[in-house]
Amino acid sequence: MGVAAEPGQKGINWSNIAVVLVTTLGQPLEVLKTQMAANRSQTMWQACRTVWSRGGVTGFYQGLIPWAWIEASTKGAVLIFTASEVESASLSAGINPGLAGLLGGMTGGVAQAYATMGFTTCMKTAEITRAKTAATGVKPPSTWAVFGDIYRREGLAGVNKGVNAVAVRQCTNWGCRMGFARLAEDSIRKIRGKGENEKLGAFDKIIASSIGGALATWNQPIEVIRVEMQSMAKSTANANRPAKLTILNTLGFIYKENGIKGLYRGVTPRIGLGIWQTICMVSLADYVKVWSVD
Repeated sequence: MGVAAEPGQKGINWSNIAVVLVTTLGQPLEVLKTQMAANRSQTMWQACRTVWSRGGVTGFYQGLIPWAWIEASTKGAVLIFTASEVESASLSAGINPGLAGLLGGMTGGVAQAYATMGFTTCMKTAEITRAKTAATGVKPPSTWAVFGDIYRREGLAGVNKGVNAVAVRQCTNWGCRMGFARLAEDSIRKIRGKGENEKLGAFDKIIASSIGGALATWNQPIEVIRVEMQSMAKSTANANRPAKLTILNTLGFIYKENGIKGLYRGVTPRIGLGIWQTICMVSLADYVKVWSVD
């Protein structure tokens, strides 16, 4: 799914850009982040060893095919199209760049969550957290068998489990990533004595996106809640775990079991993931949009 080009524009296939993003650094950081969020007693080194034990390098790409590719090929286009339209309209209305970026990112994040990410995020998490059964000598079922089993037992609600937490995460993720990145760009312009409409160089754009991506990880508790709701690793392992998980009772369960630190497990790889995604979907996207109308 690409964004259709307007007259005079070159076509931009955001789907391919997003697939490259997830296939390079995106999925390894996603796997490590999910492993730590689902197993909150593990250190990063222990999480790395656990993931490595599932097949070496390939362990860091669990859930890539088909779920991450399906997700990336749709959500990137939805995000860029929606966020760009809202950001452009906000700027035209006289709203400052930081707030315009915030509004664009929030709207794009919610749109991609409900349009494309519910079942793919759920299945990626299931794939990452259930793969440990192979270590016990039991051959794990295929990813499609897992999907079919969840669908038979719980229907559409089952394969979209945690979608509301995904929507909250994506809304705050991209709202903050784009908002903070635009604020950082504005600050860099002032420091360098540039005018409001003067372009920044590639290095400055990367620095601004890195700031936006890193600061946006303040919402890590939402991500840990989302992973817990979608995880297949602990469904029967803890008697205190609520049978029917909601955002609020999952928050209470994690806090009771692991405290505040538990709600921030996996934040370090997520900072790396946030920086990488923001560089690609904000800085790189800006250059691609300019190129498309040249």
